[in-house]
Amino acid sequence: MTTVLTPDVLLNAYASGVFPMSESRDDDTLFWLDPRQLGIFDLPRFHISHTLARKIRREPFEIRTNTAFSKVVENCADRPETWINAPLRTLYQSLHVSGFAHALEVWEGPDLVGGVFGIALGGAFFGESMFSHRTDASKIALAYLVDHLWAGGYTLFDTQFITPHLASLGAVEIPRAAYRSRLATALTRTADFNFQDPVPTGYSILQRNSQIS
Repeated sequence: MTTVLTPDVLLNAYASGVFPMSESRDDDTLFWLDPRQLGIFDLPRFHISHTLARKIRREPFEIRTNTAFSKVVENCADRPETWINAPLRTLYQSLHVSGFAHALEVWEGPDLVGGVFGIALGGAFFGESMFSHRTDASKIALAYLVDHLWAGGYTLFDTQFITPHLASLGAVEIPRAAYRSRLATALTRTADFNFQDPVPTGYSILQRNSQIS
């Protein structure tokens, strides 16, 4: 499709269970995806390996939310192959300004070394992309994000697709009909990404997560 999307059209698409992508960073056209199988994290069943748990306990990074949204998106798009083109980056920034798009960031001193961003509607969070410039930074970002979403009242964490990386952390595929049923329920919920709560410690993250093996 060549029609320029608006933030409202994009939000309505997510609420219907479809989402846009591009072929590459340099391709300004977008197309809709309506997969038969969609990836999700069942929030209470996020999987943390013993190796990752040890790293989380050491707290090697500082975790922040929404302090460098555009930089997270920029880093996610800065790879040889990406579906995040200029129109999508503009849309994501608009949704961030209006309070619908959020980022969780991993900092090492003054350096942004990992992060994940997505779009929130009701009790649903649609994960878009993540990046990592340090070993396990993206896994740690997801662990903190899952905890943050659960604490904020979210019931659905959509990953769109499944990769080996996501599967190792407990993401699963479900059929389109089951996904849309979960989405419809999640959209009726009230959740808050920006709820005022102290950033959890690595220990508290692990205490609340029973899926460690």
